[in-house]
Amino acid sequence: MSSNVLIREGDITAPTPQNTPLNQAPIAQGLSRPTVPDISEDNEGEEDASLPAGGLSGNMLAGLVQGRLAGLIGKSSGYIENLPVEVKKNVQALKGVQLKQDELQNKYKRECLELEKKYAELQKPLLDRRHAIITGAAAPTPEEVEAGEVVAKKDDEEYTPLPKDVPDSTNGIPEFWLTALRNHVALSDIITDRDAGALKHLTDIRLSYLPSTDPKPGFKLSFYFTPNEYFDNEVLEKTYIYQEEVGYSGDFVYDRAIGTEIKWKEDKDLTKEFEIKKQRNKNTNRTRLVRKARPTESFFNFFSPPEPPAEEAIEKGEIEDEELEELEEKLEVDYQLGEDIKEKIIPKAVDYFTGKALEYEGIDDDDDDDFEDIDEEDDEDQFEDGV
Repeated sequence: MSSNVLIREGDITAPTPQNTPLNQAPIAQGLSRPTVPDISEDNEGEEDASLPAGGLSGNMLAGLVQGRLAGLIGKSSGYIENLPVEVKKNVQALKGVQLKQDELQNKYKRECLELEKKYAELQKPLLDRRHAIITGAAAPTPEEVEAGEVVAKKDDEEYTPLPKDVPDSTNGIPEFWLTALRNHVALSDIITDRDAGALKHLTDIRLSYLPSTDPKPGFKLSFYFTPNEYFDNEVLEKTYIYQEEVGYSGDFVYDRAIGTEIKWKEDKDLTKEFEIKKQRNKNTNRTRLVRKARPTESFFNFFSPPEPPAEEAIEKGEIEDEELEELEEKLEVDYQLGEDIKEKIIPKAVDYFTGKALEYEGIDDDDDDDFEDIDEEDDEDQFEDGV
């Protein structure tokens, strides 16, 4: 695998079966820690003339210390270099011991992943059952409905049980997955009204893992669609790959993502907008209409993930800081969306469909009291051309 698709170790940390981190380290962030230089005896007893009379408050002291430490990052105090050679020998030995610790940690994470795969396999019959009910291929059993109503009563003491003679529906649950995805905060921001037409044909989302024989671990998200007027694909997939070894933090490190190439039908590409431009021939003065495409926001951009920058390009400074920061943000968002679909949407789909999951994400309708109406005229002044 070429190195230009790798992110340096420690950049983006993947979750383990026990823990899903909320934050990932940025691409440009290193693992170095500040070292504090020795206090010179010449300064002992001297008072800093820059300090205010009467000493520093807690906040002032914290700010001063933080500022001075920031200037020491990456600088050596000379302490390690000046250790006796027999002590340096011990330090090197500790590195060898830690190497064995790292090997055990890597083995532990691999075994955790195998355990995760095992229970994912055990869930398949339940996910098949869920799919059958959603699509209307099978009717729910009285026992399933009763168990569901127990949960509903627990969540809402005022819940009114359904009548016992309700007929079975042959339509299943229309627009189930579209509704579930829209009730996820981050996904709702990237699903446009144009996307909704295609996502109404989404019938299932499944999780699978890369084979244990593959050199690198990872997982795959599969989106299943009924035949539609937008694209020819029956399945759209997104594969997330981790690096072979665990990172500095002891977790798998994100490597890259690969998406399905969508086979759009003519004039149905939701990731592009088309505009008609008038052009004039300089020689004949004749005019013509030209149809041009430009990229646009769409949920389906999810299947064209950003590519991590080449480490060599970063080291040589060939990528501007602003460009690197923008790419870093795109990679983190893409990675987090994949993790949320894997860890939240797929296992808790009905909770996202009903909106119950929003309670656990800190979103409450009561927060409406914190907002006030905006004057429409002022609002219009801030936007042009519907942007």
